Amino acid sequence: MRRCAMTAAVDMQPVDMQRMQRYRETIGHFATGVAVVTAHGEEGPAGMTANALCSLSLDPLLLLVCFDRAARTLPPVQQTGRFAVNVLRHEQHALSGVFASKTHEREKFDGVPWRLHKGAPVLEEALAWLVCDLRETHAGGDHTICVGAVIDLHHSPDGRPLVWYRGRYGTLADEAPAEASFPN
Repeated sequence: MRRCAMTAAVDMQPVDMQRMQRYRETIGHFATGVAVVTAHGEEGPAGMTANALCSLSLDPLLLLVCFDRAARTLPPVQQTGRFAVNVLRHEQHALSGVFASKTHEREKFDGVPWRLHKGAPVLEEALAWLVCDLRETHAGGDHTICVGAVIDLHHSPDGRPLVWYRGRYGTLADEAPAEASFPN
């Protein structure tokens, strides 16, 4: 019987390329939103496209973002202890591509309306944004998991999110999402 990785080290074997591709195809069936994670370090603004993020806690308000260990946005986040998560609108797929590219960090912000808010770059046209203090980091395979404590947030009253599904950009089909019902 295997024990949870949190209680004991699990023997992690390298993943072969075929299995990795199957994993990507399979997990790609889990639709996610698309965001640009930003920070403002000594060399100016930095940002990257991310979809490996989620709400973690309501009390306190926490979210987590997974950074590739080689991500150029990670060092400014760690240096300043602050970052923003900018949730993209469905029409911002080109912007997502820019922030996913290897373009120089400052050039990614060219022509993009943004402002420094509480020390983190906030994209003016984002559907929503959250500014976070870096609370903790954890190793997670080839990624670093950053837990952020939300210190400020804002969302637009209208618009639809950009969605990532099966390796492609998409959007929600319904104009008004269905109401969720929960058992008492």
